[in-house]
This record gives sequence, C-alpha cells and structure tokens, in this order.
Amino acid sequence: MSESKKKLVAKMDWYTLALMAFSGVWGFGNVINGFYWYDGLKAIVPWILMFSLYFVPYSLMVGELGSAFKNESGGVSSWILKTIGPRMAFYAGWTYWVVHMPYISQKPNAVLIASSWAIFRDNRISQMNTTLMALVCLVIFVVAMLLARRGLSIIKKLGAIAGSSMFIMSILYIVLMMAAPAISGGQTLSIDWNVSTFTPNFDLKFFTSFSILVFAVGGCEKFSPYVNKMKDPSKGFSKGMIAMAIMVCICAILGTIAMGMMFDSNNIPEDLMTNGAYYAFAKLGGYYHVGDLFVVLYAITNLIGQFSVMIISIDAPLLMLLGSADKDFIPESMFKQNKYGAYTNGHKLVFIIVGLLIVIPAFGIKSVDTLVQWLVKVNSVCMPLRYLWVFVAYVALKKVAEKFPAEYHFTTKKGLGIFFGIWCFIITALACISGIYSEDKFQLTLNILTPLVLLALGLIMPMMARRNNKTSAQ
Repeated sequence: MSESKKKLVAKMDWYTLALMAFSGVWGFGNVINGFYWYDGLKAIVPWILMFSLYFVPYSLMVGELGSAFKNESGGVSSWILKTIGPRMAFYAGWTYWVVHMPYISQKPNAVLIASSWAIFRDNRISQMNTTLMALVCLVIFVVAMLLARRGLSIIKKLGAIAGSSMFIMSILYIVLMMAAPAISGGQTLSIDWNVSTFTPNFDLKFFTSFSILVFAVGGCEKFSPYVNKMKDPSKGFSKGMIAMAIMVCICAILGTIAMGMMFDSNNIPEDLMTNGAYYAFAKLGGYYHVGDLFVVLYAITNLIGQFSVMIISIDAPLLMLLGSADKDFIPESMFKQNKYGAYTNGHKLVFIIVGLLIVIPAFGIKSVDTLVQWLVKVNSVCMPLRYLWVFVAYVALKKVAEKFPAEYHFTTKKGLGIFFGIWCFIITALACISGIYSEDKFQLTLNILTPLVLLALGLIMPMMARRNNKTSAQ
C-alpha cells in the first residue's frame, strides 16, 4: 500500500466507520424476519431491547479487542490464541467456520426464489415440491462449488456491487414507503398508534424468537481492525459504533413501521419469509406507478448478491480456518490446495456437510414456506455460536489487560468489563438454546442435531491430526 493510502486509512473519521459498519451489518431481510416472528409492529420493542442491552456493548467490546490485538489479522481465533491458548483458538476458528454450513445451505433457496421473481414475477416457488426444490438447490450449490474452486474474483466483485446495491435499495424502500402517501397518494394501511399496537406478548414465542434478532445484529467483529486506523481511536471508534447502532436501530424501527403500512400485523402472510421482500417492492412499484420495476431490480440484485455470498462463504471462512491453523489440530490432508489456491479437501468437506443440510430437511418439511422459515431459524441458532467466542476473548483480555495495552477501551474497569462480557455471553447462549424450540418434532430434532453434530466434528479433527502425525513420524 502506498504512503498516501496509508495516511488516508489512518485518518478515518468516525462517521466513515459508522457508514461502513452499518452497510456490513444491516440488511432488509432483518426487517422482514423481525416483522414475521414478532407479529408485525410488535417487533419494535424487541428491537429496542436488543440494541440497548446487547448490540451497543457488543460493538464496543469488539473495538477494545481490535485495539489490543491491532497486529493480529486472524480475528477471533487470534484473540483466543493470545489470551487462552492454541487449542481454544482452534475451537474458536472451527466454530467460526462450521456455523457457515447452515448459512451456505440457505443460499441456494434464496437464489432460486430470486430467479423466479426476476423471470416470472410471482410467488410460484411457494407451491414447489420441497424434494424437487432440494434437488435444484443441490445443482445450484454444485455450480457455486465449482466456481469457488477456481477462485473467480469477478463473481466476488459482482457480489460487492450487488451488496452495495442491496443496501441502497433497503434504505430506498424505507424512504419511498414513508413518503408514498404524501408523494404518490398511495393507499397504505393506517396504523393505530396505541400502546397496545406496539406492546409484544411476552410469551414463549417472544423468547424463542430472540435468536432471530441476535443473528440479525451480529458480525461487527469483522470491523475491529479499523480501530487503530481512526483519527482518534480512543473516542472515534466508540462514536462510530454508537452511531452505527443508532442507524441500525432507526432502520429497524422505520422499516418495521413501513412494513406495517403495507401488511396487516394481525394477518401476516404465511409466505412473508419467502416472498415478503418481493411483495413489498411490488406494492411500492404500484404506489409510484412503475409496475414491476422495483421487483425486478431487487430480484436481480438479490440473485447476484446471494450467489456471490454463497461462493465467498464456501471459500473465505475456510481460508481463515486453514490459513492460520495449527497442524496439531487439523489433519495434513486438509491443507491440500489446487493451482488456484483453493483447499480441495476442505471443499469436499463443505460439499458433504452442506449437501446433507440441503437434502435432509426435504424428507420432513413438505412446504417451501416452512422450509424457508426453518432455514432462518436454524441459522439463528448456529451462527451466533461464533459470537460466544468474542465474549470469551473479551473476558480473557480483561483478566490480563496489562499484557495487551489498547489505545481504545470500552471500559477501563476490569470488573465492569468482565461483567459485560459475561452478560453478552449469557444473552447469546440463551438465544441459541431457546431458538432450538419448535412444536414440529422433525424441525426440533434438526435444530438440536445440527449445531451438536457440527461442533462435534471439531472434536474429531484433533484426533485425526494426532493419528496423522504419528503415522508421519513412523
């Protein structure tokens, strides 16, 4: 990197970080998920609770970890390695990698649904046979695997463009929807602004759906390296993260209200999780008399974005796991690479795990809409497991803070820092555990087995590595 570019990065303002982190954390799908699982406008209170009690301290803890380990590029695994040791660092890296498997299995469905809306502009996928859908999704996944093995950068560049476009369309939806009654005279639903409209039912569904919100706001640890590239790290990073949290909170609230102007909170479509975004943009197009323009734009953008994210998620987490892995914990065969730098045996393992996650649900889930709902739910159970290691690392850091001086501190008080680390760990763990619940026995079984089996594979790897090392030594 040139000196001019280094200076530019070093002078990053807090608002630059806020915008960058906001676009990386938030997405339109989060609004739909919250609206569906928390009965429409009643989602606003859970969102506020999530941001104030969890997201803000989580973001600021990440800032301190990034500052303390500014020369470490491995993220959570590096933090655990420095504060605890190599074995726990492997488990942290394994968790980060393996929870992407259900996430990847969700992407072919999203690609298929987006393709259908881009071509046919209707919800016909909801009527599709789930077994047939699984086979089509398997084909889509195989294509993504083949491209990932070749390391095609053009796909990743398209994904970055699509991701930015998706972010813009998400903000555009909120702005245009809020302005529709005044600008276009669109006939939106009237909202009853009584307290009862926004007061959630603190029942079993409220607590078992909390994992959806944790899943939605997680992932800000990827922005930790920027803490030492701020103009004023001690103040700038916290200002940026708090600003980002406020922006996310505002978008969640306004987005929910915008959805409430389109969909009756007391009569939410059963296929909202499958087709809700497309319904929303179709209605928006109707308000502004542009036909299916918004639907097609969103569908194409989502198609490219989801497909590229699938390829990136096949490749990038594996690179992180094996690129800095200790060979005492992973068998030598896993490090085999092709001429494009892809870990071929690692890709085979991805194919087996994700392939099973695509096919097995079709045996017990016979509705596409139910399948889409389950995929979101199982991801909300699995993906936050990686956030647990962030809080483990933060508690470990506060215990030995004098060994790792940081320019930025969430709190300088050791006890208070440990309290917040444990607090966020407990919230995440409870969200994951409660998210497992389902009235459907088949889905409940999958919700239990999926995280257990994925994590158990991490226990097998070191044993295979030891056997491999003994054989090599003989």
